[in-house]
Amino acid sequence: MLANWIGILLGGFLAGQIARRLGAPALIGMILWGIVLGPQVSQWLSPAVLDQAGIWRTLAVMVILVKAGLGLERDKLVQQGSVALRLGILPAACEAVVIAIAAHYLLNFDWLTGLLLGCVIGAESPAVIVPGMLRLKQLGLGVRKGIPDAILTGSALSDVLLLLVFSLLLALLTQGNAHIWTLPGLGPVNPWLLLPLQVLLQVSLGAVLGFVVARLLVRMLGPQNWTQTLTQDTLVTAAIALGLVLAAEQLPIFSGYLAVMVLGYFVVELDAPLARRLRQGFDSLWAIAQIALFVLLGAGLPLTALASLWLPGLLILVLGTLLGRSIGWALSTWGSNWNWQERSFLLAGNSAKATVQAAIGGVPLAAGLPEGQSILAIAVLSIVITAPLGAWAIPTFAPRLLSRDPVDPSQVSRDRPVRLLAAVDSSPVAIAVLLKTAELARRSDAEVAVLHVAQVSDTQSLQTLQRQIEQSLADIRYQFWLREGAIPETINRCAQEWQADEIILGKHEQSHRPEMRLGSVSQALLDVSTVPMILVETAAELQTS
Repeated sequence: MLANWIGILLGGFLAGQIARRLGAPALIGMILWGIVLGPQVSQWLSPAVLDQAGIWRTLAVMVILVKAGLGLERDKLVQQGSVALRLGILPAACEAVVIAIAAHYLLNFDWLTGLLLGCVIGAESPAVIVPGMLRLKQLGLGVRKGIPDAILTGSALSDVLLLLVFSLLLALLTQGNAHIWTLPGLGPVNPWLLLPLQVLLQVSLGAVLGFVVARLLVRMLGPQNWTQTLTQDTLVTAAIALGLVLAAEQLPIFSGYLAVMVLGYFVVELDAPLARRLRQGFDSLWAIAQIALFVLLGAGLPLTALASLWLPGLLILVLGTLLGRSIGWALSTWGSNWNWQERSFLLAGNSAKATVQAAIGGVPLAAGLPEGQSILAIAVLSIVITAPLGAWAIPTFAPRLLSRDPVDPSQVSRDRPVRLLAAVDSSPVAIAVLLKTAELARRSDAEVAVLHVAQVSDTQSLQTLQRQIEQSLADIRYQFWLREGAIPETINRCAQEWQADEIILGKHEQSHRPEMRLGSVSQALLDVSTVPMILVETAAELQTS
């Protein structure tokens, strides 16, 4: 078992990095590695690990939906609320109907079974869409009109709706009239008549429960001080969110996935500093969870089922996406302030299938439906085609189709470490600058570049400076840059090219002008640099000042 998980996590990570270096999304490498490990190729994974795939899938979806909630903005949701609501209903519904029609004529499915297939294929993948939309928010693409927020919210709502209809259809197909409900005082009632009430109940109770749990969580992690570290904050939040998902499976009167997304959203509203910390913690969780999710997804794909159905299955997918979803997208954005380019982006940003299809694609077969094998095969085909395509299309087409707007830094997490640029000379203050840089780098796990601008070549002074750097930054990864030119201009240029977050340099007073508390280099940089600066004094300067 331990060797299996080493192969999953380490091999999946390396496969993802190879795919990324080749210009493909990392999940392609992870899925392919899962296929290699699974029963289709090497049979290296034990059956016990494959049996746990559903557990890891649930955990990964919980993590990604909390991340989605932590990335939502209230103003953008208010601005695009009607569009988000329509995106949660119309594209998925239109796709399911078109797939049902296509399956009826291409595969001879009856109408209810065709609609069941439409519910399986129409669901969107949070594992692909959520990271893509959060990345767009970090880059400021489409954020002024709230396009990523509308897609995130609509995707969650559509999955809730389709899963409800799927469970109802499956019960009707397997139980027939036995599924007709009898309500006190009303007699037999067809469950289709209660479907709107079920949807309203699951959505409203999920939203209310997410809000209540968010308030309790904020009090626990805030004023009550039950936790002291980011790891503890993340652990408690993840455990509570996972409990919501599992409770919804046992008590299906509310949507657990919607509840955890609402939980993340209200944490942002109630305690923004806590939300910023949790984004960092859940980013780390997702880095691990996505490997397990996509590797086990690849290992569980029954590729042999595609042999006889890949051509009609591909045609059904094309019709469902290009015809069904296009109609839904047009109706969803009708009357909005989205232009045609932004509407076209929905084809790339709102079509990926993976997580839900992996979770329910095999359920009809297990329930004994004669068409279960065909449904599973088309579900597998949708994952193999749309998950990699969606992961590639979102970052590829977003810069071309969406406007680049200012980013609200309080709503996104950093996608790279802090960068510190230490500017040093050969004076005694250089040691103080290096020690301050090392202190800050240890606190924030920052990347460090040490810059020395030499106007006159002095080999002995340079060797002394390099020894000081090696001693002061012995446990810090750093780069050493030696440049020539005007000192203030060179420091400013290097900071901008490297996208430094802070410049650290010594504060040299002008001895011939005591009223000048800053040196000429410091003063010149303060006048022109847009990068924050930290000025360091030596002990002697502190005593005299």
